Amino acid sequence: MTVMTWSDETYALGVDRMDDTHREFVELVNACDSAADKAAFVAAFKALLAHTEQHFAFEDSLMQQTAFSSAEEHIGEHRKVLAEMAQFLKRAGGPMSAFAREYVRARLPEWFGIHASTMDSALAFHLKGTADAEALAALYASADAASGITAKGADATSATA
Repeated sequence: MTVMTWSDETYALGVDRMDDTHREFVELVNACDSAADKAAFVAAFKALLAHTEQHFAFEDSLMQQTAFSSAEEHIGEHRKVLAEMAQFLKRAGGPMSAFAREYVRARLPEWFGIHASTMDSALAFHLKGTADAEALAALYASADAASGITAKGADATSATA
């Protein structure tokens, strides 16, 4: 089953690295939803949480490096979602697993749509106005080092889709 469908029209921000990371997030949410049993769901949810931790660390680093004016609020939102995910992951393998599945199926897609269209779109706009391609490449390299994330085939110097 697919609970989220990637659409450039809906989700693309025009910053390749952010768009690629967001596509991966959508894929991992769908992997959680299609998990055949509790063990598969727990494994998929762990992968989603690990991805999201790196994803947020990357964005947080970019915000801090570029003095993004809404960084504090944006980073706080990241922390809140990570805490929620960690709590639901604790329940995912036990008798409360249905709650964790419902969180992934309903809450995360709803949250992501709002977050991407508001907070992340503001960050993307900021990044596109802050640096040229060479400066963005340096920012990405530094953010990669801080977060442990690696671009999957993304052109780290590109700010457009």
